[in-house]
Amino acid sequence: MKRVGETISLARLRRLRRAELPSDTVRLARYLIGKVAVHDTDDGRLSGRIVETEAYPVGDSAGHAFRGETRRNASLFLGRGHAYVYFTYGSSFMLNVTSEAVGVGGGVLLRALEPIEGVDRMQRFRDGASLLDLARGPGRLTRAMQIDFRQDGLDLCAAGPLWLATSRRKAGHWQKCTHRFDAERGSQMALL
Repeated sequence: MKRVGETISLARLRRLRRAELPSDTVRLARYLIGKVAVHDTDDGRLSGRIVETEAYPVGDSAGHAFRGETRRNASLFLGRGHAYVYFTYGSSFMLNVTSEAVGVGGGVLLRALEPIEGVDRMQRFRDGASLLDLARGPGRLTRAMQIDFRQDGLDLCAAGPLWLATSRRKAGHWQKCTHRFDAERGSQMALL
């Protein structure tokens, strides 16, 4: 069994094909658990197993696509399997995987990763954070993985520096689906 921070053999990673990605936002959020986010930088590879996601389906008032396409959220409408990166709270970038057809906005926020490759570099980027806290939370994740506006709109299923992969190692039984509170409607949304 691999421990957090151990390197996965490159032969064990395979780039995900767009046809493998579910075309429904909530199903994609579930599907991405256990997959690997990879960022090939000039200084080497950074990667982590996706362990927490959050779905923003079509019609969700908390989603950036709710009010339609704008210059700021245009990449959210590129079609499933692209990166939508935005800056929030004046301090953090957020990485989403687009989830719907071209012209339809929907996305899955990557909330946490289990670091796999480039752990020492990730810790430097995160000022020596512990392995547990290294990529726990969407802002910490992007800082550890060195993701910013330069990756916005990238195709995560095509050759390029930022991509999604699968490995032969299956996700463990630690995964679970929870509810997200809808502040506008004052209710919980079951994303099971």
